[in-house]
Amino acid sequence: MGASLPEQMTDWLPEPAIRVTHRVPSTASAADLWQAASELTLAGSPVLGRLVQWRIPGTARGLSFDRLLREPPFLVLADGEHSLLSGLVGRIWTLRRDYPELSDPEQFRAFSERGSARVAIGVWAEPDPRGGALRMEARVEALGVQGQVGVAAVRPLVRGFQGLIGSEALRAAARRAESGG
Repeated sequence: MGASLPEQMTDWLPEPAIRVTHRVPSTASAADLWQAASELTLAGSPVLGRLVQWRIPGTARGLSFDRLLREPPFLVLADGEHSLLSGLVGRIWTLRRDYPELSDPEQFRAFSERGSARVAIGVWAEPDPRGGALRMEARVEALGVQGQVGVAAVRPLVRGFQGLIGSEALRAAARRAESGG
């Protein structure tokens, strides 16, 4: 068995300036949770969905979070049976879509443009004594002094809205899995 997703994330971004984690236990199995999480759309998590649309203009409300994390400006770094790790690079603090498109994971690893950031987002389902649990972790690494300034500027936004991931998105997926779809 390979490294767990958190271990893989540490390999990609070992010393993040920002780290956010969420875990939502459920009576549904890990497989059912993963299926429900994969199908959850931005519209199914309305507040978080609108926030994503604001930060990534042109994103459709009917788009699933799974598809969002698999298409530019994101890049799949690792894809497992019940897990997905995606990366994004650029000036995440600007209001314009300033995310260079990468073609492969090694470009993400090598990306070092000063004044920008690297972001890794992992989502996975795992067994839990009650059934399963949905987990999410996001890490942000600042690159250079201007990158540190930019990341510091988004830290309050992250702090203010990060609870929506656990309270809205992951819980919506868990409810969907528990109700049978």
